[in-house]
Amino acid sequence: MESWAGALSEERREQLEEIDPSWCPVWPVEWQRAFHLTRLRLEEVGSELPTEPGVVVHRGEDLGRWVKSVRLGWDKLTTVQQWMCEQVLGIEPAAEDEKPKPRTSQADKWAANLAAARQFYEREGHLRVPRKHIERIVGEDQEERELRLGAWIGNQGSRAATLSPERAEQLSAIGMRWT
Repeated sequence: MESWAGALSEERREQLEEIDPSWCPVWPVEWQRAFHLTRLRLEEVGSELPTEPGVVVHRGEDLGRWVKSVRLGWDKLTTVQQWMCEQVLGIEPAAEDEKPKPRTSQADKWAANLAAARQFYEREGHLRVPRKHIERIVGEDQEERELRLGAWIGNQGSRAATLSPERAEQLSAIGMRWT
């Protein structure tokens, strides 16, 4: 049997949220603690918002790391958290050029190396790539990249038995020697 002792009515909960939207937050207590410590730090005379990890550690909390994580993870915050960060602490979301590049997936890495192999084959007429050869390609993002094509080709040869038939066929089509 479920107990309702101490439970708030919906009306009472709404009234409390009108007074203070963060009275009973849905976010982790660690986030709330870091927010509170950052607010206390800013209230100190002459304190500025810490923006880099390792610069301001207050009561064991790296406030710069927290501020940076909030700025980079802005879209993952609730609307209330965003409002609190902007209005109370003066934190703004990170600009696009401040955000780290997304990690490259294995499929994207395969596609880039296959493109480099095709480029090498078209230029040289074979895929006997020296182990230390670096191939420069221009990616879909129009950035030039250097790929360790020789090592990649060697690795594909040694993994021939575990390659998918589709990938093995892609390499065979451009002259891959499997022995």
